[in-house]
Amino acid sequence: MLKHRVALVTGATSGIGLGLARALAAEGCAVGVNGSRAEREILPLTDEIAKTHGVTCIPLSADMGDPRSIDAMMARAAAVLGPVDILVNNAGVQHVAPIAEFPPEKWDQLIAINLSSAFHTTRAVLGPMMERGWGRIVNIASAHALVASPFKSAYVAAKHGLLGLTKVTALEAATTGVTCNAICPGYVWTPLVEKQIPDQAKAHGMAEKDVIENVILAPQPNRKFASVEEIAALTVFLCSDMGASITGAALPVDGGWTAR
Repeated sequence: MLKHRVALVTGATSGIGLGLARALAAEGCAVGVNGSRAEREILPLTDEIAKTHGVTCIPLSADMGDPRSIDAMMARAAAVLGPVDILVNNAGVQHVAPIAEFPPEKWDQLIAINLSSAFHTTRAVLGPMMERGWGRIVNIASAHALVASPFKSAYVAAKHGLLGLTKVTALEAATTGVTCNAICPGYVWTPLVEKQIPDQAKAHGMAEKDVIENVILAPQPNRKFASVEEIAALTVFLCSDMGASITGAALPVDGGWTAR
């Protein structure tokens, strides 16, 4: 479906981002896999994706909190893979604390990585996409782009901002064949979430099964984790020609969380 397209996925060495990189490679895309680790450490992963799907796949190391590092990454991707047709902004970090106790340096870090990085990557690819008359930008936001939760001030602010950036990008590119959308997942089953469950169970004095249902999944009416594969399938659809009329949208994958 997307054979010969060039895709770049940020925050793609694990979890949702890795699933997205694999799904795009399975559709025939050449893929740049961004991570914060050194490229030699990402290389076994990209080699595995390339071998499995018969596509070019390269590691792209960058500090997503540093605009200069992002610019260098975008230039390398274009030089090695060619012009980027599909950009997936997935890089993100989290810190949880009350506003009165929230470290300013953590606020700056979350805004830089969760929001500003998407501006810098989008800025690099949007003009060339519009000139070519085709492009797809998918921002992996969150249910927290639509609703708030206590103690997540920087994350919620960044994800609300990412949704705003999505809408502006979509409007500016509306007549050019370029779309921009935000996917807004609730809780997704990833290795990172799985590792948190024993600590959450201990902190709450609950069995792991109970902490999953009554703490982690409490906001989600269906009481189920979304899967990485669900997020990946939606991303692939948005990037296909059948997704050409969907732009500027916030698409929840949250088990009904934001329907309340």
